[in-house]
Amino acid sequence: MRLVFFGSPAAALPTLERLLSDGHDAAAVVTQPDKPAGRGKSLTACAVKRFAQSRGLAVLQPHRIRNDSSVRAKLEALRPDVHIVVAYGQILPGPVLFLPRWRTLNVHFSLLPKYRGASPVAWSILRGETLTGVTVIELNEKMDEGDILSQAKTDIRPGENAQSLESRLAVLGAGLLADSLNRIDRLEHRPQDPRLATYAPKLRKDDGRLDWTLEAEVIDRRVRAFTPWPSAFTEFRGRRVIILEGRAKPEDAGRNIPGTILSASREGLKVACGRDVYVIERLKPENKKSMSALEFSLGARIQDGERLQS
Repeated sequence: MRLVFFGSPAAALPTLERLLSDGHDAAAVVTQPDKPAGRGKSLTACAVKRFAQSRGLAVLQPHRIRNDSSVRAKLEALRPDVHIVVAYGQILPGPVLFLPRWRTLNVHFSLLPKYRGASPVAWSILRGETLTGVTVIELNEKMDEGDILSQAKTDIRPGENAQSLESRLAVLGAGLLADSLNRIDRLEHRPQDPRLATYAPKLRKDDGRLDWTLEAEVIDRRVRAFTPWPSAFTEFRGRRVIILEGRAKPEDAGRNIPGTILSASREGLKVACGRDVYVIERLKPENKKSMSALEFSLGARIQDGERLQS
């Protein structure tokens, strides 16, 4: 099948790789424009562009595809049978969505209609879900509201963070999309029930700031949901510290002020929360490498009663 692939981050790569291995003809790959990255802020290509170039695929990078008539003309000239979208990062206009014979299919990392929006993986962890999955939909001009073509479920593993879960969903979605294309003329189009819809808005950088007055289980979900981005962070002695790994512990925090470091040991840093205790196991101090909480405590020489700031 002749197709155009729309995607940008590494999470889109398993689907593109599977499409190529299955023998589909990728007439072009559409990705986000190169963006400044690193300390030098040099322009850097996204993961999908780098992969596409390594395979000799044509790459298009419109800044605003909704307003770019030249890109639409190029897509029309390619005469694709279908468009495939996985984490592209821009909203496609109707003339692009409805151009191919089989329209535009999207792999979304949730069990729609739950968690429509930009950050479904993080929000499924934040909300304490134990089950998630991937959905292939036929896109329309509304956000993630197109007809469902196929779905696959998977458990959210205990202690799993967003990075790990997204990686698993990317592989699961690649297989589901491949199967859907094989049956594209026989797939049932199932409209979504809007009464069941929930939303997963785009995360902001400051969303990662931890509030130690919350219960430890909520803290744990935030740490996992915000790894790797925007990162769950706190402050210690006026410097930012990113929390990478930890766990809730069913232990009474007593009368300690939330954020108080109760102890430091091989187990980690025990921190008082709203009612119970969160154990930090791994962290990354500002401008330093990641390290165990014990290594951090030995270097910082933490004093009794010191606190992590919300």
